[in-house]
Amino acid sequence: MKRRTFTADVGALAAGALVPRQVGDRIGTGDVERLREQLHSLYRTDHTAGSAPARVRARSVEQGITQALSSGSYTSAVGRDLQGMLSELYSLRAWFGYDGGPVDRARAAAVEALTSAQLSGDPMVHISALETLVLLSVKADRTWEASSAVDYAYRLAESAGAGPTVRLVIALRETNVAVHAGDLGTARRALSRGMSFLGRMDSDTEVPTWARFAGAGEVDYATASMYLRAGQPNRALPFLRSTIGGLDSEYTRNNAWYRAKLAGVLLRAGEAEEACAEMHAVLDRHDGISSPSLSRRMRAFCLRAAEYDTATARECATRIRDAVGSGTV
Repeated sequence: MKRRTFTADVGALAAGALVPRQVGDRIGTGDVERLREQLHSLYRTDHTAGSAPARVRARSVEQGITQALSSGSYTSAVGRDLQGMLSELYSLRAWFGYDGGPVDRARAAAVEALTSAQLSGDPMVHISALETLVLLSVKADRTWEASSAVDYAYRLAESAGAGPTVRLVIALRETNVAVHAGDLGTARRALSRGMSFLGRMDSDTEVPTWARFAGAGEVDYATASMYLRAGQPNRALPFLRSTIGGLDSEYTRNNAWYRAKLAGVLLRAGEAEEACAEMHAVLDRHDGISSPSLSRRMRAFCLRAAEYDTATARECATRIRDAVGSGTV
């Protein structure tokens, strides 16, 4: 197969142009696997330690991929693999921004992810970019855009024969959009689809790394979010508790994140003792996690806990201030 080199210039990517360059170092499957392992390590860092340390490590991984694209010599198949990894990296950067950065910058990374996904020709990578865009569109209150991204992701999944785990991720994002819009009927239907996909996950033979977080815990959390949007916190509480029990141990960040959510809902329901017990569990794990969203959630709990004049609430508030301070990030 004829070898060629490609430029990773963003302007060229946006135009869909793959421009031949002077032949450089040969990039083979071994190099691709090395870069892929570095990319996968970013997922692990995000899951266990949070987005802040993963964001720092992402810079060197991005440099390695873009250098291979711009300076290396490789087959068309290797070039598509590199573009796919670049798309995943941009999706991760968008996720890091969703967790703790300016939404406009995160959206820009999501658009770059979509561009590289198209160049890779891999529908699974394209769906990954779309599901990240959904989160950012919801955060930016661009509901129409989020809904369109969900519809497109479903179409890609159908045409590509995607497995139930990938389809579950799309159903979860559909639920996110519907809950944000207050369309609880659509949210229930999306959750019903999600439960159907969840029941078939055992038959999945190949699950992309970006989709492996999806499972029973995420379905429970989405269900709890629906009940909270409906103003029914008491119905949300069992699902929040189940969320924590349904998460794999490797998802340390999500465990702390969701437990902090449970603590906040309990506190609003007047269950201060149980709420503080849950927040203490978060604090016990917080030393190894750096997530702006988690820190904001903990500070919000601290402010509300000040309304309770009990030794338990005061002790919990003190621990939060010691752990995350009183800043705005």
